[in-house]
Amino acid sequence: LILLSPLLLVICILLKLESRGPIFYYALRVGSGYRTFKFYKFRSMYVNADQRLKELKHLNQYAPAAATDPVEQQQEQYLCDECKAAGTQCRFPMYSDKVRWCEKQYNDTKKTKAGSAFFKLKDDPRITKVGKFIRNTSIDELPQLWNVIIGDMSIVGNRPLPLYEAEKLTTDKYAMRFMAPAGITGLWQVEKRGKGEMSEEERLVLDNKYAANHSFWYDIKLILKTIPALFQSETV
Repeated sequence: LILLSPLLLVICILLKLESRGPIFYYALRVGSGYRTFKFYKFRSMYVNADQRLKELKHLNQYAPAAATDPVEQQQEQYLCDECKAAGTQCRFPMYSDKVRWCEKQYNDTKKTKAGSAFFKLKDDPRITKVGKFIRNTSIDELPQLWNVIIGDMSIVGNRPLPLYEAEKLTTDKYAMRFMAPAGITGLWQVEKRGKGEMSEEERLVLDNKYAANHSFWYDIKLILKTIPALFQSETV
């Protein structure tokens, strides 16, 4: 932090000159063991950006495609992979009045309507010009070094999640990610940064992979991989 202080001072000045609002931003995040703490960053968005989440929800890159109406699904003669392999008609039918559709498809539709656990926008209109620069270079993450000093996070780990994302990841399949430390950099950041959009499932798989394999030397390896990743644009 002492060595980086000149850079931090310049960023503070630029943020103040570009737009009104505080220099630092914090939000409650969920880290290792579902522990909640204040997560610090440089402010990279205009003030009250969180209040615009609802109106921009349809732009979420992790959001699945819109669900199809059950009547339309019936007309399309939906067959799951199991029924196709068996060469039969639907073996898992459900009935509601005169409507008939597949139970497996119903469960998929219900999951889709429940929404994605993660929220991220491509070309987010809430981001300032200085904010875009510090995000692409990961400078906005530097205040999290304070979180490391006070013990909320580690340098390497799974990203701590906002409350509304963490509350959707409580099943056995996904809760494993919270067994690992929360960190500034991690496995999915170095493997996927600059390589285009990543699905929610890919991110969760990488989080679980890190939780199962993290160690001192594995973390050192990820720190070394983080250096070239910093020079790859996050918006590619």
